[in-house]
Amino acid sequence: MTITVLSSQEFNQAASKALLAANNGPVFITDHGLTTHVLMSHGLYQSLSSGRQSIADLLAWPGAVDAELDIARSRELAAVKPL
Repeated sequence: MTITVLSSQEFNQAASKALLAANNGPVFITDHGLTTHVLMSHGLYQSLSSGRQSIADLLAWPGAVDAELDIARSRELAAVKPL
């Protein structure tokens, strides 16, 4: 998956370039350096909205490294079944 970043001005001047790039991955459109929109293919949208993403897919998105994960520590022990 290729991630493309275009300024809003670049997007306005070359929308066809953005559409082609969206076939290979999401296109982030920025305004004054901040991401304001994301353009993606319908197939990518369907895979993301289906709720069946793998952890690898989710970690591939920009900013995933900075995501905070708050998991409460469990006091329960895992049940071990004898063979």
